[in-house]
Amino acid sequence: QAELGKPQRNCYTLPGFDFSYGLYIHRTDGGVSEAIGHWNTIKPRTALEQKMPRDFITMNRGALKAGYTTAREFNLYYKAKDIRRKDDEYSRFMRCPPKVPVDFTYGIPARPCTPFYDLLQHKYKELWMEQQRALTGAQQMEKKKVTPAKDKVRETRTTFLRKHPLPTKEESFWHLPHLEKV
Repeated sequence: QAELGKPQRNCYTLPGFDFSYGLYIHRTDGGVSEAIGHWNTIKPRTALEQKMPRDFITMNRGALKAGYTTAREFNLYYKAKDIRRKDDEYSRFMRCPPKVPVDFTYGIPARPCTPFYDLLQHKYKELWMEQQRALTGAQQMEKKKVTPAKDKVRETRTTFLRKHPLPTKEESFWHLPHLEKV
């Protein structure tokens, strides 16, 4: 029977304090104290031995001191004396940091805030309309320059001669043809 004045229990009773939930793995499970007190971290791997790049400056200097001048002799010298760069010389930590200005800020600059007053007045639409009008006007002016206007009268030879008449010939006296050779 249910206890008087209390709701009826419809759950199981919990096990005792010595009970552990889940699987127990010997030698690795240290319990709650182990879980709270220690971090299971991955041990750092030793860096693989890198083959450093060749030190061509030193090798070229040595080849010149030895008296080599041709490319073939230089290649033979490289094979004989393979000098590699030193580890600390090549390390990125040993190189000096880049010079940056004092007021330099890293990252992308923030976008300027949107002027709501201009949005409410439809200022951007008006600016765009002005640009379109100017562009259309410029195109029309270009078209007028390229094609001749239909209003103008075409100039023909007759109109040209009216504007610029031929020079008048000076009148010379008439001579009889048979007296020309005299």
